[in-house]
Amino acid sequence: MTNADAHSESDRPLGKVYLVGAGPGDPGLFTLKGKALLEAADVVVYDALVSPPILGMVNPQAQLLPAGKRRGYHSLSQPEITQLLHELAQQYAVVVRLKGGDPFVFGRGGEEMAYLIEAGIDVEVVPGITAGVAVPAYAGIPVTHRRLSSSVTFVTGHEAAGKYRPEVDWRAIAQGSETIVIYMGVHNLPNIVKALTKAGLSCETPVALIRWGTRPEQDELIATLATIEAEMQATGFAAPAIAVIGAVVNMRPLLAACRPAVADIKRTAAIADAPMLSNPATTIGDPLARMDLGLV
Repeated sequence: MTNADAHSESDRPLGKVYLVGAGPGDPGLFTLKGKALLEAADVVVYDALVSPPILGMVNPQAQLLPAGKRRGYHSLSQPEITQLLHELAQQYAVVVRLKGGDPFVFGRGGEEMAYLIEAGIDVEVVPGITAGVAVPAYAGIPVTHRRLSSSVTFVTGHEAAGKYRPEVDWRAIAQGSETIVIYMGVHNLPNIVKALTKAGLSCETPVALIRWGTRPEQDELIATLATIEAEMQATGFAAPAIAVIGAVVNMRPLLAACRPAVADIKRTAAIADAPMLSNPATTIGDPLARMDLGLV
């Protein structure tokens, strides 16, 4: 590389990386700002749990790169993802890092944002609706209730409760929170249940497992701390799922009838999948349109 080439490379304006929360799955819960960014993106790096209807909103000319993490299936390691974002920002103007739920709620968004800032990359976060609130709501379970729960704890269940010096203090959570919402906890749930009951939580405490929440295929399993493991084995209930533990689960019989119908969710998904209007004045590649969105 000549000195002139090196100078030209260093003078090249860097793009901007947007850490966008895709929400829990129902495209009707996706933010307007997130949708506008997908339609204007040059490249989208997306996680495994982003729903197909939301991916269907991406600019057809944009490059789509999977970077998802599911238990046992990691397409890219975290250092590889951050390095990829760094490289893409040197090639493209609008780089979208699309994450399930909210980027800052167990989404490693803080890690990626810090890395990019330290690397001199312009970065912005676009929050999304986190699964820990929306998924129980679609099952008819409020995470707080004046008569049942005035506190809620959101916690990752990815840690095994029996490992040496676990990062999650299950005893403190059992004794200090009336509602416990566990992300990524299905595989470790037997260990978590043991830790919670050992800390004094009643074996009769209600538990709800909600799989593929807010999507048409949403599935639920209701039990207690004493019976949840056997129920999981009997039904073959598997991840991905959110666990809700606490008295608020008992609200489900009353409130579940008011949740969005499957037909409504499918209708929203169909609308999201519809092709974008080809209005020349608002074509995604049009620099004026991108300026109106504040993307360039």
